[in-house]
Amino acid sequence: MKMALLEAKKAYCEDEIPVGCVIVHKNEIIACGYNEKESKNSAIRHAEIVAIEAACGKLGSWRLDDCDLYVTLEPCMMCLGAIIEARIKNVYFGTKNNSKQMYDKIRVKSFVNLIFVNSGSCSKILSDFFVNKRKK
Repeated sequence: MKMALLEAKKAYCEDEIPVGCVIVHKNEIIACGYNEKESKNSAIRHAEIVAIEAACGKLGSWRLDDCDLYVTLEPCMMCLGAIIEARIKNVYFGTKNNSKQMYDKIRVKSFVNLIFVNSGSCSKILSDFFVNKRKK
């Protein structure tokens, strides 16, 4: 989770919503990513998507079934869909996504283990970012 938080800090420094993600394969970090929505002018460049694309490239396969994903914010529905498609089984997230609306109704626990790792640092970087945004 510490490495995912470092990725979130990169996003913060680039005025992106500070979410970071790393993907681990056999106890080795093989890919990382952070939000790039603003810099890439793309609605889908979430940290998880960036990391999944990098991991697929690294392993030469779209199947990431031997991988775990660590992300600072609970994945949105789009990212959860990509996680399911990539066959990632374990997702560790540092803070809960309070903006999700239909998410609780469409739980997919049978496909993915969502594991909440209570990390005050993950919550703090997000709240600091939005406090600073509102000041501008």
